[in-house]
Amino acid sequence: MTVQPGTLQHRLHAFGISAALLRLSDGSQLEILEVVRTVPGKRLVCRCMWNALCVYAKIFVGHDARRYAGRDEHGVMLLQDVGIKTPPLLCAAGLAGGQGRVLVFAEVADALNAEQACLVMDADAKFRLASLLVKAVAHHHRNKLLQTDLYLKNFLVKHDEVYTLDGDGIRALSPLFQKRRQLYNLATLFSKFDALDDAWIKVLYAEYCVQSGMVQSAADEARVCYWTQKIRHQVASGYADKKVFRSCTDVKVVQGFSSFKAVAAGFDVENDALASLDLLLAEPQANIKNGNTCTVAQAVLAGRQVIIKRYNIKGFWHGLSRALRRSRAAQSWANAHRLLMLNVATPKPLALVEERIGFLRRRAYFLSEYIDAPDVKQYFAKPAAVADKKAVARNLAMLFYKLYLLKISHGDCKASNIKILGLQPVLIDLDAMQANFACWLGYWFGDWRFKRQHAKDLVRFMQNWEDDMETRHLLRHALQQAYSKDAVEALFRAGIA
Repeated sequence: MTVQPGTLQHRLHAFGISAALLRLSDGSQLEILEVVRTVPGKRLVCRCMWNALCVYAKIFVGHDARRYAGRDEHGVMLLQDVGIKTPPLLCAAGLAGGQGRVLVFAEVADALNAEQACLVMDADAKFRLASLLVKAVAHHHRNKLLQTDLYLKNFLVKHDEVYTLDGDGIRALSPLFQKRRQLYNLATLFSKFDALDDAWIKVLYAEYCVQSGMVQSAADEARVCYWTQKIRHQVASGYADKKVFRSCTDVKVVQGFSSFKAVAAGFDVENDALASLDLLLAEPQANIKNGNTCTVAQAVLAGRQVIIKRYNIKGFWHGLSRALRRSRAAQSWANAHRLLMLNVATPKPLALVEERIGFLRRRAYFLSEYIDAPDVKQYFAKPAAVADKKAVARNLAMLFYKLYLLKISHGDCKASNIKILGLQPVLIDLDAMQANFACWLGYWFGDWRFKRQHAKDLVRFMQNWEDDMETRHLLRHALQQAYSKDAVEALFRAGIA
């Protein structure tokens, strides 16, 4: 029988599970209702029915199933022994007739994981949540435990209670470099919040010191701030520069001698369609731009409105210069994933296609979702409520300030590269974008270099309104509110220099 892609049976089949009703080695039965999370080839987390109870089950598969399940179970016991809230473990058993191992946990009703909770909270509620999580981490450290897989998804929140998940990541806190490990772990928690929330670090660090018994110091606070930025950059780079260029949960990669293709999960485009992108680009009614370096068109693929951007080879020497470098399409692919991971709005990346001869790159294509929205200059040129225009100006200023905090330079801030969707800015055209957290010549030089690039982004952005002084004053005021007046003026001077 053919299993339809995307169904429960299809997701279970990928783990070698043939039916949604599992018999466990203790004689009980587990009915799988929903797959919540997967780690390909290792485990899946499911919402299930077990002994007439609604539960969550971790199903471990593969040769190391017993070892991973044992480590998870041990971590849960460590948490329970010191009184840290965690969903009760109801059953630990094997799969009847199989090599798998199952841990069954009680459901914490009406709870959200912290990542989900952040999405529906205003700033004040989000700060209270951050404070609760800091107290939870301090509780771990005070009891000589460390959560080594510290993601917001690994905490459940119910009212003012926090439950720690994922016993597999719980380790005993070694006395060797203990203070450094604790502060780095705290910075890891802070790095999971938005960069704009880093303004809370001073207060939250003080709260952590009170809860953990650590002596507060300005040097340690500065160290936590630096590590927060560094970890955020490393995680985003590891995902955007490496993970999305190989097959994983989010991306399917097919590579051969003559091509490289990476397609986002959920974009069910046929291989023949990806092989005939030139035909779509050649249609006059679909063409948006037809330049020497790139050709852009809007099309429908796999039932979705998409933008296709082909990066052309202008001639022999241009082709030779691009052959051994990452293509501009690949840069757009990586940068789009980077921005989305850092909570900066950009159209969803759908596919990357590179023509190759062995390891030599030729033409390349980047496909993203189509955003039906005016660019920023078109928005300010049309009639709109004054309050809406002020909101858009404020959101644009906060976008640039966030890029400043993240040390990301766009490289081409003309008006057509920023769309306005529901009063919020959406960045496009990312092939010149750079992440500038550090530099091989040293942190100070890298920071100085980035500030010049960011200043040039701001100057280029403001040049869009040289003939519209009303909008220019509105945007400049919004930027001064986001950065401070002196900081904005200094950046403009650096960008013009």
